[in-house]
Amino acid sequence: MVPGLVYFLVFHYGALVGNLIAFKDYVPFDGIWGSPWVGTGNFQRMFEDGAFWEAVLNTLWIAVLQLVFYFPVPLALALLLHSLTWSTVRRFVQSVAYLPHFISWVIVVALFQQVLGDTGMVNSYLGDAGLSTVDIIGNPDAFKPLVVAQVIWKDAGWGTIIFLAALAQVDEQQYEAAAIDGAGPWRRFWHVTLPAIRPVVVLLLIMRLGEILSVGFEQMLLQRDAVGPEAAEIIDTFVYYQGIVGGDYGFAAAAGLFKGVIGALLVYAANKVAHRLGEQGVYK
Repeated sequence: MVPGLVYFLVFHYGALVGNLIAFKDYVPFDGIWGSPWVGTGNFQRMFEDGAFWEAVLNTLWIAVLQLVFYFPVPLALALLLHSLTWSTVRRFVQSVAYLPHFISWVIVVALFQQVLGDTGMVNSYLGDAGLSTVDIIGNPDAFKPLVVAQVIWKDAGWGTIIFLAALAQVDEQQYEAAAIDGAGPWRRFWHVTLPAIRPVVVLLLIMRLGEILSVGFEQMLLQRDAVGPEAAEIIDTFVYYQGIVGGDYGFAAAAGLFKGVIGALLVYAANKVAHRLGEQGVYK
C-alpha cells in the first residue's frame, strides 16, 4: 500500500496547499508565498463573470445527461452479460466492450468526426443518395447529446466490471428458489438481483455525484473550437483558458476550488441520504 499512499499524499493532499493561490494575485516568479494577498477578490470576480456561469451551466447540463443516460448503461450491459450462459461468448463480448476504454480521446473524437462530421462517412452516403447533409459534429445544439453518446461508447463496457463482480456474488440458489415460487425474469431481477447489488449501485452513484462537475476535460477541449465556447465551455476548460492560456492563475484556481468544494458537498449530502436509506455509502 505504501506506493499508492505516497502518491495520494504527494499529488492529492500535498497539492491542496496550492489552493492558496485562489486567494492571491499569483505570479509564478514570486511563488505562492511572495505573491500579494487579495482575499476573496478572485471569487468576487468569478461570481460576476458571465462566462464562468455559462461554463457552470454547460457543465451541469452535460453532467445531468451523463447521470441519466450513461450511468444505467453499464448496469444494463452487466446484467445482459451475466445472463449469457456460454462463457466463450460472454468473454468475447466483454473484451469487445472493454476495448474502447483504452482508446485515447484524441482517437475517439477523430473517429466520430470521420463518421458524423461535415465530410464524414454519413454525409458522404447522404450526398451520394441525393439527400441533404447535416454536420452533427459542428452543430452546437447537438453537442451535448453527442458527448454523452461518446462517453457511452467509450466507457460503458469498462463500467460493467464492478457490476459484474457484484452480480457474481449473488447466490444462484436464490434465483432457483424464486423460479420455483413462480417468479418470472422481471420479479427475479427486482427481488433478488437488485437488492443484492443495491449497495454497489449506491456507492457508485455517490462517487459519480462527487465527480459530477468533471465531465471530461480532454473530450471537451478537443471539440470546443468546432462548436464554440457557448456550447462546449465547461469549468475545467474555463480554468485551463483562464489560467494556463491567459496567465490569470489566481482567478482560475478560484474556479477550480469552487468546483472541488461543490463536489465534496455533494458527496457528503449523498452519503447522508444513503445512510437514511439504510445503505453504508462511502463511509459510515
